[in-house]
Amino acid sequence: MRIQKKERQYHLQEKIKKNPFITDEELAEHFNVSVQTIRLDRMELSIPELRERIKNVAEKRFDDEVRALPIEEVIGEVIDIELDESAISIFDVKKEHVFKRNSIARGHHLFAQANSLAVAVINDELALTAKANIHFTRPVKEGERVIAKAKVLKPNPDHGRSIVEVISHVGKDMVFKGDFEMYRNSKAEEE
Repeated sequence: MRIQKKERQYHLQEKIKKNPFITDEELAEHFNVSVQTIRLDRMELSIPELRERIKNVAEKRFDDEVRALPIEEVIGEVIDIELDESAISIFDVKKEHVFKRNSIARGHHLFAQANSLAVAVINDELALTAKANIHFTRPVKEGERVIAKAKVLKPNPDHGRSIVEVISHVGKDMVFKGDFEMYRNSKAEEE
């Protein structure tokens, strides 16, 4: 059963407020309307498209300046970062990221998203991956959105190494897990 336009628009605003990363397709499915209807609702309500919402969230949350890597070099879109603590990025799997024969994402793209996020979260001018232990837990298909969350488990600038755990999900499914031992230059700077 469809709800009236005004009520749908009210719930649409609330849903986007709770989750600014929700797609028009997911909203259309939730409200049982077409994607075009959702786009028209968003236009009437002056709610920007997904890319713009992601950018707005990122701009609000970037109190910390990424030091080890220019933000545009991170694979995926960084939407949250707290240096030496945690970071989140979003990567939309497109046609150029998948194998033609089966539309499954090439593993190096998922690794690059996780690895670059692990570098970006380190609060140092120089951060390099010294060692990585990675697991791909399910294939990712074209059109899916990968959300990677990095957490610094052992920030150890005095010893020149830090451990960063990165877990990537598509929806509720974990698709990748990696533990990255990161070399950092802090010790050398102090000497």
